[in-house]
Formats: sequence, structure tokens, C-alpha cells
Amino acid sequence: MSSTVDRFSAVMMKSAPTPMAVLARGEGARVWDADGKAYLDFLAGIAVNALGHAHPVFVDAVASQAATLAHVSNYFATEPQVELAERLIRLTGGDRVFFANSGAEAIEAAIKLARLTGHPRILSLEGSFHGRTTGSLSLTGKEALQAPFRPLLPGAEQIPGTIEALESALASGDVAALFVEPIKGEAGVVDLPAGYLAAARRLTTEHGALLILDEIQTGAGRTGEWFAFQHPDALEPATLPDAIALAKGIGGGFPIGALVTFGAASDLFAAGHHGSTFGGNPLATATANAVLGEIERARLVKNARSRGVQLRELIGNLDSARILDVQGRGLLIGIGLTEPIAHRVVAEALTEGLIINAATDHRIRLAPPLIIGDAEIAEFLQKFTAALEKATP
Repeated sequence: MSSTVDRFSAVMMKSAPTPMAVLARGEGARVWDADGKAYLDFLAGIAVNALGHAHPVFVDAVASQAATLAHVSNYFATEPQVELAERLIRLTGGDRVFFANSGAEAIEAAIKLARLTGHPRILSLEGSFHGRTTGSLSLTGKEALQAPFRPLLPGAEQIPGTIEALESALASGDVAALFVEPIKGEAGVVDLPAGYLAAARRLTTEHGALLILDEIQTGAGRTGEWFAFQHPDALEPATLPDAIALAKGIGGGFPIGALVTFGAASDLFAAGHHGSTFGGNPLATATANAVLGEIERARLVKNARSRGVQLRELIGNLDSARILDVQGRGLLIGIGLTEPIAHRVVAEALTEGLIINAATDHRIRLAPPLIIGDAEIAEFLQKFTAALEKATP
């Protein structure tokens, strides 16, 4: 395994971190490294592998479509592309769909959509994450990520995540859009203030700005609703965002992104305004169709909701001297630690055979496959408790 890591370090760009392990195969909520060691995967490719690893529905969809038609240019339509767009419209309540290949690309499409309003400013929140391409990085509220690449997109600015700050920023009437994650995933799964999304919808409407939600991590059932904005306490009844950016879990491991628009925002793009060579290709869309269909058939949105409650309660009952808070919804969970030992906890968890993520020095992120049940939760609790104890000074 070490020789593979050495080869990785020799040929990959220096922007890539040193691999934690060399993974060889996976099945369900488990992966195995090149030496045969098994790990319980409670990160799922960072909220991507919604059905776990090597799910038969995913495997069959990829194989069947690859044997039929993998790619055509955007001069043509295919049935899987149209079917997935129709499915996303049904699940979101939206009106139109643009397909991309990743979450960052979906955000880039949303930025161009916002530019078509004619207003110069685009807002996002401090501590947010929307991607690493130049446009999406301009919205990402992390100084360390932005600093080496300035100047970034003109007019993009980050504001504090309070209703008062938003109201003040919108007052000038020149804001094109507010981009916001319903839950700040890369910040360590941090909840927005109570009532923030509803206030954001009201205020952006009043000031003629778009409300664009980044549901890249929170979508596809992960939070216990199909999309986080659909929770009863998110938006006011009968209100919708203007657009949502999707990726990660909708493809279950196959690269795909999408921008879904609502209402008048659906009329902003005209012919030639945006495009993608690979966006909406039949292989990606057929796979995403199968993944979302299986989430629906197996009632995995409901499973995410109930297992999330179960996990948060169990974690909340652990040693309060080590755990500060538990945030998130469904199977997107953030654990705040009282000491800056998150990276140590992750390393100890790996030795125990558990994959989790240190989003910051003080926060652990969990995003297991939506298929987990009692056995996986019991195993997680045992291994996480052991890792937490070993990592504590």
C-alpha cells in the first residue's frame, strides 16, 4: 500500500492531500483497503454514495447504459436525460433543469443565472463552501482558500450569517442573488440560525434578488427530506427558492450536477447562454435516475430521517466533556468537540476501521450511506467512542 501512496505523491498535483489509505473495493456501507482491512464508511465519499458501494441498482444502471449509449453531444436529446429532468422537477417542485458534471459546475451555472438579473452584487455567507472553481470560490467564505487566487469574481461578497446582516446587505437594491447552504457542510455541518431561510426568501423577494440554495450536500434525501428547503421549518408555506444547485448524492457515485430553477428564474437563460459537453450525458443521467428511483422505492429518505434522529441521540449521550454540540439533520451530522482534536479523532477512527471526516479542528462530519441500519449504527458508536477516548489528551 505504501508504494501506491509513493506513486500517488510522485504523479498527482501537489494540491492533493496525502491519501489516508488506498481503497480497493466496497460493498454496502463498507470498504476495504489494498491490504484487506475493512472500514465502516460513515463519510460515503463526502455525502455522495447514497446507496453505499457497489449497489446492484447502481451497477446495473451503469453497465446497461454503457452498453447502449454513453455519450452524445448537446445537439441531441436522450430519454434518460429527459426522464431525469422530469424526476427532478417532480421531486423539487421546480420548472427547468440544466445538467452539469459536478457541484462546482452547477454553482457556476447559477452564478451566470444571477448575472442575467443585471445587478452587480452576489452575496454568500461567511464560512460557506460552494466550490473551488474561480466563480464558486468567489462565493466560498473561507479566506485561506480564496487568498492565493485573488482577484476573484467582481461583486461577490460574504456577509455574516445573520438576518440583520442580510437585511443590511440587500438594502441598496443592487444584489443579484444570495447563495446559501441550508446547512453549512464544509464548515463542519453547522445549522443556520432559526428562521434564516424563511427570512432570506422574504427579504430577497422584497429587494428583487434571487434566492439560490446550494443543496449539493443536503439534497437527494440526505437530511430526511428530498431537499433541505422542504423541511416544514425551512421556508414559509407555498414559497420556493429561485434555484437550487445539486450534485453528490443524486448520482450515487457517478459524476453529475444540476441546476433546477423555479418560476420567473426559469426564463433567464436563453439559447446559447450556457452549455456543457458532458452535461446531461445518457450514462450519467441514466445512473442518477436509477439511484433516485431506488432511494424512492426503498424509502431511504424516511430512513435518513429516522436514523439521523437515532444517531444524534446516541452521540448526544456520549461524554459531554468531549462533545460540545450535535448539529445537522438526517444523515448529515456535525459533532462539535470541546478540544481541537478532530483530526486526531479521525486518525484514531481509521485505525479502528471507521471512516469519518474532520471538517475543522473542532468539528467532525458524518455523512453515511442512506442505507444504514441498527448494526451499522452500533458499530459506529463503538468505534467512534474508542477513537474519541484515544484522541483525548
